[in-house]
Amino acid sequence: MSIHPFPNCGHAAAAAQQLASEGYVRLHGAVPASRIAAIAADLALRFDATPFCSGGFYGERTKRFGRLLIRSPHIADLVLHPGILALAESALGSWCDRIQLNLTQAIELHPGALAQFPHRDQDMWQGSLGEVEYLLNVMWPLTPFTEENGATLIWPASHGVEALVEVPREQPIVAAAEPGDAIVFLGSTLHGAGANRSAGLRRGIIVSYCLGWLKPYENQWLAYPPDVARHFPPELAALAGYAQHRPNLGNFEGQCPSVLFGGYPDEPLAATDALRPDQDVLLGEFVSGQRAAGDGATRS
Repeated sequence: MSIHPFPNCGHAAAAAQQLASEGYVRLHGAVPASRIAAIAADLALRFDATPFCSGGFYGERTKRFGRLLIRSPHIADLVLHPGILALAESALGSWCDRIQLNLTQAIELHPGALAQFPHRDQDMWQGSLGEVEYLLNVMWPLTPFTEENGATLIWPASHGVEALVEVPREQPIVAAAEPGDAIVFLGSTLHGAGANRSAGLRRGIIVSYCLGWLKPYENQWLAYPPDVARHFPPELAALAGYAQHRPNLGNFEGQCPSVLFGGYPDEPLAATDALRPDQDVLLGEFVSGQRAAGDGATRS
């Protein structure tokens, strides 16, 4: 499906609809190819220096590295892409107060790389299956993705309750794409890298978002400690974990962890509620009831 969804609300709705029904959508021309070329140039030396992975799942003819927000200033444009964030909110927002960044990872398949074991990324978490969506993945090609060089394989309609089916009902599709395109798929969608039968490299970036109350794949606070994340735009810092997930999850001394952007405090901090609106209402009623009861006892 060829969609350019972002200037046009109708196209955005069509992208969200296909993601919900098929478990994936390819977005053609989601960002200018020149932006991807700049990222590819920024990451080139790191690709060269990174050793091959160890283990059959990651791929012994594959290179991977993370922490991309500190490796190219243009990665933030991908992470904060408004159309992608809208898809992530649409897919995940029913199950969390806020989404968070799960990882940014660069991947390079070398000639001779075997096809990856088909898998669902939601299996990182042993939660309820078939009911909740935990994750949204976005693959950004740095080089053309073709069947010959190991383009991502996706099993359509293998998501949601179909993740409970042992054998997928559909055959996989080859997610061929060009730099500037985005391949978006759910964490419950069966997928895997193809085999690189070409003579060239296949490079890409995976950016993923997950429910804000999950432990993410990449430890964001270690990848981007406060002295790094304090230079991020506020919305990017929040995605990278420097925001509380109401009620009170991910706090530092009872406050938003972004308080560390000013350095570790010399004086003790006051723990401060960070509650959902519905919890605020219930708490207010509870406290008012106690105060009313106390006033009545005093008057009697």
